[in-house]
Amino acid sequence: MTEISLILGGGQAGAQGAASLRQEGFGGRILLVGEEPLPPYQRPPLSKAFLAGELAQERLLIKPEAFYRQHDIELLLGVAATSLDTAARELRLADGRPLPYDQLLLATGGRPRRLECPGADHPRVRYLRTAADVEQLRPDFRPGARLVVIGAGYIGLEVAAVAAKHGLRVTVLEAAPRVLARVAGAEISAFFDRIHNAAGVAIRCDTGVAAIEGGPGLALVRTSDGDLIEADLVLAGIGLLPNVELAAAAGIPCDNGILVDELGRTSVSGVFAAGDCTSHPNGIYGCRWRLESVHNAIEQAKTAAATMAGKSKPYNQVPWFWSDQYDIKLQTAGINRGYDQTVLRGDPATRSFAVFYLRGGRLLAVDAVNRPAEFIATRLAIPRNPQVDAERLRDDHLSPQTLLT
Repeated sequence: MTEISLILGGGQAGAQGAASLRQEGFGGRILLVGEEPLPPYQRPPLSKAFLAGELAQERLLIKPEAFYRQHDIELLLGVAATSLDTAARELRLADGRPLPYDQLLLATGGRPRRLECPGADHPRVRYLRTAADVEQLRPDFRPGARLVVIGAGYIGLEVAAVAAKHGLRVTVLEAAPRVLARVAGAEISAFFDRIHNAAGVAIRCDTGVAAIEGGPGLALVRTSDGDLIEADLVLAGIGLLPNVELAAAAGIPCDNGILVDELGRTSVSGVFAAGDCTSHPNGIYGCRWRLESVHNAIEQAKTAAATMAGKSKPYNQVPWFWSDQYDIKLQTAGINRGYDQTVLRGDPATRSFAVFYLRGGRLLAVDAVNRPAEFIATRLAIPRNPQVDAERLRDDHLSPQTLLT
């Protein structure tokens, strides 16, 4: 009987899992189930080039549709899964169909965290996670329109940058004391605050949303300090929730993500998981976490697929991320959690600099603004846990590769 590998999720991890299964020599049936009608596509361009109208929808696709036919990968799109029976090894779909499997890869990703204030369901409120979300946003992306962005993380600031370039009047509300507070240090926050202000974006930190009021054609955003801001459009970018409900209901342990080991295995036989939906161990940093990044989705899916194909390729890598805003590329290598020192290299006024994060004189992470050399050097250096000289690291005349070897 043909062995069946079932993949639930049509995002980056799902697509990579299917491709890697074939690359690792799996010869059975591969069936990928996706809730969206499109074949697996990239999400990072949604808040950047795709929203800006600079990228056609077909260029979002991770693989052309012909790839799946050529590699005998079946796509079952536009249908959600409603239940999972791990004892019977059966996934049930919303249309009632049962799908048996021998191995299951959960690549269910995440969904936007929803506003919880009064008026959160106002018709002018939008979220951004799918291509369909962008299509819903586009009619309101017109010069002079008033946009309120709630949340100054990557998504919020990327949308604000695109909107400002298209002539919208943009206000960003952030409950934290500074932008990008969850992911970057104070120097990076201050830099992007200045960049957005120079582009005409009004950023208000330490400001929450008390309510969203007004009729269907105009939102009135009432802030935590009592101000009322008129908005033709409200975009909420306040974080991502992992899609773990199906796994949890099936008895698979979850804790801010589906718990997996370094091989992508859950504690349930025959069930694996990869991508934004997982909580996984990282030996380099000696902790467990859930990451939302393309790199993590790809590499975890490769690991899980190898395990499903009977091989062992543990996942233990330095995380990395990026964000494009205006003409600025921010590249982050590593996780700065627990740092006790920052080292600034270069001058933020030139729009080209790096901030290194150290703990006990050892390198944890870097935020590199238009500095690919520092980004690459840090990615390669972190696994070695190097002791670094902060003064030499600060010296912009010295090669970062030399400093971090």
